[in-house]
Amino acid sequence: MVYAAKFLVATALATIALSDCASAHPGQHNHRSLEEAAQSRHFKSNARRSLEACANSKNHRALKERAAARREAKLAQLRRQRRLAAADVIAKSHKSDLTGITTTVDPSTLFGTQPQCILEPEVTQGPYYVNGELIRNDIREEQAGVDLYTELQFIDVNTCEPVANLYIDFWHCNSTGVYSGVVAGGNGDSSDLTNINATFARGLAPTNDEGIVQFITKFPGHYTGRATHIHLLSNHGGEVLSNNTYAGSSVSSVGQIFFDQDLITEVEKTSVYATNTQTLTTNAEDSIFSQEAETGFDPIVEYVYLGSSVEEGIFSWISVGIDATVSETISSAATWTANGGVANANNDFGAPGGGQGGPGGNGSFPGAPPNGTAPSPSTTATPAPSSSSCT
Repeated sequence: MVYAAKFLVATALATIALSDCASAHPGQHNHRSLEEAAQSRHFKSNARRSLEACANSKNHRALKERAAARREAKLAQLRRQRRLAAADVIAKSHKSDLTGITTTVDPSTLFGTQPQCILEPEVTQGPYYVNGELIRNDIREEQAGVDLYTELQFIDVNTCEPVANLYIDFWHCNSTGVYSGVVAGGNGDSSDLTNINATFARGLAPTNDEGIVQFITKFPGHYTGRATHIHLLSNHGGEVLSNNTYAGSSVSSVGQIFFDQDLITEVEKTSVYATNTQTLTTNAEDSIFSQEAETGFDPIVEYVYLGSSVEEGIFSWISVGIDATVSETISSAATWTANGGVANANNDFGAPGGGQGGPGGNGSFPGAPPNGTAPSPSTTATPAPSSSSCT
């Protein structure tokens, strides 16, 4: 199983283990053997010890301070942009919804999450992964919903150092619970074959020298049987092609992140999400999320409102730890190509292939479609290069 987790080390150390998405969709079954469960506990136990050793390192403290300063500046920038972009927001108060905050507050109170996290290795991932997507940070396209700015920081748990130049796949369903790029029973209208060519809420982007990557998207909706979540997959060792896609990479980790239930409730009250007629599954009702909670881990992102209400946008962040020596083999449901989406004939749903002419259906492609061929649907991972030891 692939898990997401966040635990306290000393007074404020958070650890995330990204959650299993292999059985995360309709038609999938969760087969977790006793041996797999034991391996999971062993992995997490070792990861805890590695992360605790990171807590007091000089490099780790400096990284935390830079992260807090960067996030504070990013939040201020986003709020300024929103005031300039929406005239009707100018007259509104942009006071944070957090309580007890003064002008002298330590930024780490707002953005003090430690880069102490775990991404548990696994050999499979959810059935709605599409490879060959565009390299881009903004994956909203024309989708409706609440703007969500998400910042992720990737740390090597073996060295306590940020992992640079990882290409992070980031994907989720839209406000009505539909994934782009896949035609399958349980994923919206399975008779709408044009969805194989849609690309909304999908993209990948590289981490910087601080192990940071940011995405702009719409807050994900819900679908029957799963709590609201976002999928992550880290790639390395590939090549950026002239058509702005990424090929030939290896995969070191896959997983999911979740949201506070109160935040989901507020988003679901807005008009766009209220039209979703699928059954809402809470975090407490989600079997994958519950398995994490039972082991003392917490896979939920931290967040603040950009303005005075959820409609004005959300800024969220989470630190993600990976074991850079782990390898994984994955298979995709489909591949994005110059001719649109092409279904993987070996995927669990047997989704039909895509046609010519680029994306359509539930999302629109931002500009001309790629002019090259994406990687094959199956990728075998090799160890990523490790960083230097903690000092």
